[in-house]
Amino acid sequence: MLKRLKMAAAAAILAASGAAMASAEPLKVGFSPEAYPPFWVADASGAWTGWEVEIINAVCAEAKFECELVPIPWDGLIPALTTKKIDAIMNSMSINDERKKTIDFSDKYYNTPTAVIGAKDQKFEATPEGLKGKILGVQASTVHAAYAKKHFTEAAEIKEYQTQDEANQDLAAGRIDATQADSIALDAFLQSDQGKACCDSKGNVAEDLEILGPGVGAGVRKDDTATRDGLNAGIKAIRDNGKYAEITKKYFTFDIYGE
Repeated sequence: MLKRLKMAAAAAILAASGAAMASAEPLKVGFSPEAYPPFWVADASGAWTGWEVEIINAVCAEAKFECELVPIPWDGLIPALTTKKIDAIMNSMSINDERKKTIDFSDKYYNTPTAVIGAKDQKFEATPEGLKGKILGVQASTVHAAYAKKHFTEAAEIKEYQTQDEANQDLAAGRIDATQADSIALDAFLQSDQGKACCDSKGNVAEDLEILGPGVGAGVRKDDTATRDGLNAGIKAIRDNGKYAEITKKYFTFDIYGE
């Protein structure tokens, strides 16, 4: 009788454990559904591919998270995180002091310079003096918009867009003189047929760690240490086991992790 009771108790524990595992929800990773090559690229079927997508999958695998990508407009990502509609943001979001007032971040998983590109027939540099009298396009609610407003407002007219692609299109059409964004994303545009025809690099902007931050990390809720620690472990693991380098070599000729 005692043996049967023990077996029944063990079975109940296993059943409860199995039920908990079955009911565990995936980690919802928010991203803005817009092309941002080579980080985010939609294939012919509409599925998202690219460097950041592969990095997310690799980090989640190492962290033992079942991750689900959830599309949300860029300016809605942080509100969606704080209201628990998503559990993390992995969408080239720079770590900076302003955002850290509201959310927490994982360790960085890449860090690249911020650059300005402009029309080929205009010679200027990515400085307040160089942009004097110019129209500078930036994506709204980004570190680039914050940087431009702090450093370039007195020199240039700042025009904000919902997506970086809209800024690129207006630059190609001659409706603005320049746009500022991540150097790699802008380089991808410059390598396109449209970009080659219209524009070239005007250089990187001066460093401002308060706004641009030390790199890109995964955004998490301030009280969600389990998700943050799991993502940190996943980022460290792919850096250590070579998976990060393996993925990066498919898209870049250099290590974009930074110092």
